Amino acid sequence: RFRWTLRLAANPDSLDLAKRIGLEGVQVDYGTEPTADGKLPLFDETLQDKHLQRSANTGIAIPSLAMGVLNKHGLKNSEEAERWMLDGVAVAKRMKVRVVLLAFFGNGDLRNDEAGTQAVIAKLKKLAPLAAEADIVYGVESWLKVDSLERILDAVKSPAIQVYYDVGNMQKEGEDYAAAIRRLGKERICEVHAKDYADLYGRGSTDFVKVRDALRDIGYTGWIHLEGVKLPNGVEQDMRYDLKYLREVFAA
Repeated sequence: RFRWTLRLAANPDSLDLAKRIGLEGVQVDYGTEPTADGKLPLFDETLQDKHLQRSANTGIAIPSLAMGVLNKHGLKNSEEAERWMLDGVAVAKRMKVRVVLLAFFGNGDLRNDEAGTQAVIAKLKKLAPLAAEADIVYGVESWLKVDSLERILDAVKSPAIQVYYDVGNMQKEGEDYAAAIRRLGKERICEVHAKDYADLYGRGSTDFVKVRDALRDIGYTGWIHLEGVKLPNGVEQDMRYDLKYLREVFAA
């Protein structure tokens, strides 16, 4: 699986790169490998402060954090992953970030895994009150279609646990992503990933006009994060292209 688009996970230099590209914000990852003490890099308050200072200096917002490490250490079967998820609430609270993405790919994939899904539901039930108390929303990003996502949310029963909707992932899975967005509604979508597995935006398989219309229909006004898969000309050039395209689509 490709790395996060700017390829600077848990690195404050990502904010400088975002400013050069013309982005308005960066989703900061907790770090893809645990440190010697068994924690994730962003648990270090010094690193948190570097991100916050760089955000202030550049004017680039940090609207959300992400736990991509869960793709390697699946939440469904890793005690470490559960500990990182729960302890990560304090990090998001300290950084005043309201949305955290929980990734369910690779070793964390929940497709056709009922036991794994039930294990994740149990762990999300532990997370929900902590997140709610801190006024933080956790978003499930996965390969799961809307029926399965609703089943998880209905079981957890907390507005602190929502869906992090990735239109490219769901297009790849054959879901009618516009219909799914309308079905989930703004109450259950905390943030959105824009993605196209086939090509640069507007040239590939994801219909971003349909995405725009669906998001408008539900009154979604949150962040849309670009997650580039196809970057044949490099991060900066192709991210500028994708950003320009999306701005034109959403301004129409």
